[in-house]
Amino acid sequence: MKNVQVPQQLFMKLLRYHLLDDDSCADDVKKGLEQKMNTMVERELYTKSKTAPTEEEREKARQEYLDRRGIQKMLIRTEYI
Repeated sequence: MKNVQVPQQLFMKLLRYHLLDDDSCADDVKKGLEQKMNTMVERELYTKSKTAPTEEEREKARQEYLDRRGIQKMLIRTEYI
C-alpha cells in the first residue's frame, strides 16, 4: 500500500475531529479529503495516459484526465516526429 501525504493543516483538523471529537472542523476535513482524493485520481489518470500499454488506453486516460481538469476538447495533441 502506498503512503499519502496531506497538508499539515488538514492533518491537524483530522486529529481534532477524530481524537477530540471536535465536529466544528468536519466540513473542512471533508473538503480537504475530497480535494486530496481528486488530486490522486487525476494523478493516476495522468500517469496512465503516459504509460498505458496501448495507444487506445493512453488516449482514453488522457481524455478523462482533461475532462476532469475542465480542459476543452478543442486542444490539439501535437506529436513530435
